[in-house]
Amino acid sequence: MPQLTVMPQGTKYSVDEGVTILSVLLANELVFPHKCSGEGNCGTCHIYVHEGRKSVSKMSRVENERLDTIIGIGSKSRLACQTRIGPENVTIELLGFASGV
Repeated sequence: MPQLTVMPQGTKYSVDEGVTILSVLLANELVFPHKCSGEGNCGTCHIYVHEGRKSVSKMSRVENERLDTIIGIGSKSRLACQTRIGPENVTIELLGFASGV
């Protein structure tokens, strides 16, 4: 079972392969922006994938086009709602993090 490490807090979650990063964050009560309800239309769930980039799902055309409209993107940029966990461990950095309820 792969593990998702969330920075900057360093929290680790055991996750099922194939789930989106956004679904893991929300299931663990992390308040994280996602205005379009996971459709990849808004870009508010922008994250950086620091480790395990080869293990996550490939970027779709829709995600790539949305990221092109965001200031501050880089080679590690992804949308949490569109990025699915693969078989290996993944480390991400949250950019708009607020602690859970």
